Amino acid sequence: MLTHIHGAKCIGIDAVEVTVEIDIDRGIGIHLVGLADVAVKESLLRTTTALEALGFHIPGKRIVINLAPADLRKNGSGYDLPIAVGIIAASGQRELPLAERFILMGELGLDGSVRPIPGALPFAEMARQAGFAGIILPEESALEAAEFKEMQIYGVGGLGDVVRILEGQEDCQDLLIWNTQRYRKIHRARMAARPAEAGVDFSDIIGQEGAKRGIEIASAGGHNIILVGAPGSGKSSLAKAMAGILPPMTMEEALVTSKIYSVAGKSNAQDGLIRRRPFRAPHYSASIAAIIGGGGGDNILPGEVSLAHNGVLFLDEIGQMPKSVLEALRGPVEDRCVSISRLKAKVDFPSSFMLVAASNPCPCGYYGEGDRCICTPTQRQNYLARLSGPMMDRIDLHLWMHPVPAERIMRAQKAEPSEAVAARVLKARIAQKHRFATDDIAVNAEMSLKQIERYCPLSEACRTTLENLMVKMGFSMRAYFRIIRVARTIADLEGSGDIRPTHLLEAASYRFLDRQNLMNLG
Repeated sequence: MLTHIHGAKCIGIDAVEVTVEIDIDRGIGIHLVGLADVAVKESLLRTTTALEALGFHIPGKRIVINLAPADLRKNGSGYDLPIAVGIIAASGQRELPLAERFILMGELGLDGSVRPIPGALPFAEMARQAGFAGIILPEESALEAAEFKEMQIYGVGGLGDVVRILEGQEDCQDLLIWNTQRYRKIHRARMAARPAEAGVDFSDIIGQEGAKRGIEIASAGGHNIILVGAPGSGKSSLAKAMAGILPPMTMEEALVTSKIYSVAGKSNAQDGLIRRRPFRAPHYSASIAAIIGGGGGDNILPGEVSLAHNGVLFLDEIGQMPKSVLEALRGPVEDRCVSISRLKAKVDFPSSFMLVAASNPCPCGYYGEGDRCICTPTQRQNYLARLSGPMMDRIDLHLWMHPVPAERIMRAQKAEPSEAVAARVLKARIAQKHRFATDDIAVNAEMSLKQIERYCPLSEACRTTLENLMVKMGFSMRAYFRIIRVARTIADLEGSGDIRPTHLLEAASYRFLDRQNLMNLG
């Protein structure tokens, strides 16, 4: 008897359907075909042991299991559940009339229990788009997909629950994820919880008004920014405070970001969809695979640039990072997506993030602070020269920070809180949302050249100002367009419909690290 059970496989952050075909006929042996990896092949022993533990028997005939499409490689332990259900149905031990109406995925324990698997969110989205009645997942995984309320999402604890659902003879409403005790407990805790606060508030940072202004502009327009300054000047604190002024994610942004974390196996069932913008801060010794993403064969996982999608990627001591890693960042920063190619697979992950970098100005860290620097001019130049010209071109705002004098710290008054800054950032983001309502972008930093031409018309006075800046400062063409993007954000913060020369001058003032100016550090 031939039986079809439906599963799924993740390719990037999207899922495709995998049909588990099981045929039982005369002969002997169990045969698994369809480009399965070692983990899938090992599932046969797990599956047969789990079936016997629950009182089912393994037919003494030839069992052929085909994972279709046969030219698509299958990996992971999530196919345990559809294979087990297929054997039960094909052998006639139970009638499962609803089996073809659901997507089934889950890892089986030897006692018939099911364990969580990565990728639940893309699986549920695919099931909805393909018109399935619902999806059956381990309870831990089903909690990730609880936002898809327009279809049936079952969270099960064992194979017996799955059989009970697919038989269709009992009322299994108690297995719907929204009716489980664990979901209700999590939901009550989420409703009672206070909004998460950033670790550092703007009011906690004394002085640094210029740097705070740059952080506000970067947050309002989604721009990349680098903070250069001596140790103790507040670079890390300002970067962490940025998390408190960013607006909440939209539903579409939350879904895409949550899918990335689901595929990577880093989602938290307690949170459901990720609503707070990610803030990723990898160590400067991280490898290319950790930053960009990678893996062997078909098991390609997203890296930090994708885990920071719709959020912030903070790189402290960026000058200490290997040059190969810094150069690898150029593509994701510019294209806002990353393609990871291997011999057997090529996967695309989104990576639209704000790059926030921090660096000392020289090896000793005290250049520009009186006579404290002990570095030679060549050492200073070589230190910041580790950031290549093309990489610096991709960073919109350059901020130089000096430590706050002790006497000012002692007499400092309470500064503006993050809440007030966040209100201005949100107002600017709303203006951009209306502006780009018909485009596939959300912030000024993502504007293409055609969109800059459409949304950022320059008056004659602005053109003259920008031309003088280009000649005097020696900016590249990429820097030219980034100045316009930043000026558009400054205008949004002021509520101005047009870009004015003062906006361009302020935007250009944040580009002191461009290659020609870098030579003056000596």
